[in-house]
Amino acid sequence: IFTALPGLLLLPILISFIFPYIFQDIAWFITALRFGIRSRRYVNKTPAHSVVDLFLEKVERHPDKPFVLFKEEVYTYSHMDKLSNQAARALRKFAGIKSGDCVAIFMANAPAYIWIWLGVAKLGSSIACLNNNIRSQSFLHCFRSSGAKVLLAEPELKDAIQEVMPELRKDHVRVFFLTDAVISEGTESFLDKVKAASDEPVPKSLRSYVSGKSLAMYIYTSGTTGLPKAALVNHYRLMMACGLFEICNVKARDVVYCPLPLYHSSAMMIGVHGCISRGATLVLRPKFSASQFWDDCRKYNVTIVQYIGEVLRYLCNVPKSDDDASHNVRMAIGNGLRTDVWSEFLRRFGEIQIYEFYASTEGNIAFVNYTNTVGSVGRVSSFYKKLHSFEFIKYDIEKDEPVRDAKGCCIKARKGQPGLLVCKISSSSPFDGYAGDQHNTEKKIMRDVFRKGDAYFNSGDLLTVDQQNFVYFHDRVGDTFRWKGENVATTEVADILGIVNFIQEVNVYGAQVPNHEGRIGMAALILYDEEVFDGRKLYAHVRDFLPNYARPRFIRIQNSMDITGTFKQRKVGLAKEGFDPAIISDPLYFLDEREKKYVPMTQTIYEDIKMKKIKL
Repeated sequence: IFTALPGLLLLPILISFIFPYIFQDIAWFITALRFGIRSRRYVNKTPAHSVVDLFLEKVERHPDKPFVLFKEEVYTYSHMDKLSNQAARALRKFAGIKSGDCVAIFMANAPAYIWIWLGVAKLGSSIACLNNNIRSQSFLHCFRSSGAKVLLAEPELKDAIQEVMPELRKDHVRVFFLTDAVISEGTESFLDKVKAASDEPVPKSLRSYVSGKSLAMYIYTSGTTGLPKAALVNHYRLMMACGLFEICNVKARDVVYCPLPLYHSSAMMIGVHGCISRGATLVLRPKFSASQFWDDCRKYNVTIVQYIGEVLRYLCNVPKSDDDASHNVRMAIGNGLRTDVWSEFLRRFGEIQIYEFYASTEGNIAFVNYTNTVGSVGRVSSFYKKLHSFEFIKYDIEKDEPVRDAKGCCIKARKGQPGLLVCKISSSSPFDGYAGDQHNTEKKIMRDVFRKGDAYFNSGDLLTVDQQNFVYFHDRVGDTFRWKGENVATTEVADILGIVNFIQEVNVYGAQVPNHEGRIGMAALILYDEEVFDGRKLYAHVRDFLPNYARPRFIRIQNSMDITGTFKQRKVGLAKEGFDPAIISDPLYFLDEREKKYVPMTQTIYEDIKMKKIKL
């Protein structure tokens, strides 16, 4: 025994030498498995033990602890509970909201967003998180896809509501503004009704029919640009989103800074509900500000920040100061962080633990970089594959489709080779799709991947696994690119442009912009015979139908489209050529916001864009 004892003591060292990350892999797997089992147990109850119940547990445990900090305002767990009770009663009495109904929220970041959501959830109902930047046709599409008949909006968005009010009246929609008095014809006030309502607890019986599969909210995926898709987020998915904060070891004493919009899954699903699950404090900011970021962190004694890749890049672009590293931030949680920005951020702002993750609102697979390896989004381990059946398959960029063998099966990508991430759809890895959009739901499902009859979720992302099993984001597949922190689906933008009467054919793609990150929207057009390009008309069309980040900034007029043998448009060559008028002979146009039309592209405009004199 005594002879063997030294060997046993040295065994962990030997194992870690051969498999340097095995203990971190095991620890992460145990945490994820334990949380998954607990979450499944919660949602399998009747009624489900939902995030509302987690919130009420925290209210009982520490009622006077700050839950939300907003500007100079402090909202304790108890205060938010009472406000949500009042909101629930007001909605039930004056809007007739009951279990199973949906309430659309159209507002910027504010504590009211959260207490309204909690009030709606206490009624067993759901919310639609509308992007407060969408307008006109995009707004109507998003609203109608939710099936909501009640809309809650902030008064600052009055003009946007007035623009679509005739359509809302046709649909018999009741519009409430967060005001104490009516501010426009055909609408109602809401804050006065909340203030007049009782703050007594809402009976749990009102949500007695809620299960893990019950709808909690619609979050509109940024990957759907022109006509956004409403991703179905049920209570089980919402509960699982809380797991990220547990994996990252967020504590109840932590203060989490969230400058991201609440209509986005990172803020709403992960930030808000992660804080609820851990009993932490959330600092909510109306809008991201690079210049105020660290001042806010010092002011609120922030210990954890949420980000998307662009957020940390913007921070690195702010002029350096002597107090850059003067803060208490110990952790940053987010996704989309570039390797060069990652390294610069750590050099400048101190040793902050970065938890970069990979996930999508509607997807059934996620990775977390729990080893703090710069540039990675996570790891592939045999342990994790016990939970989810995922693979990286070969993808033909030129043909814009997966590579299949002679038997029609997809081929697994080798290590170091970019591959399309797919994950088998199952009860443990569900894909719920999009509300009222069977076509786009089916487009995200790949069938007969490895055997006849199987079904996998198509992430639309190319990732690479290195020799040490670290996973790195590579790129979006051909029909999707990323600009201004949003994913832009080229096929859907093309569908919107194709409505214009002088356009015969459209090919939308992302073009690299010199000295800018990401790819910007560009469209190659073929016009109908005898038709001419109308830059003012096209500008008005994209303004009405597309959010700002999805509008093609450059137009290229062609006589014919380059297609493959299977009649698919080629995008790679066009994307490489870009929009330099010095090398492209085709007519080029640039979206000029001041002129409110597409104007002829000139070399002067091109050089001004390169020098960042023109803001895109």
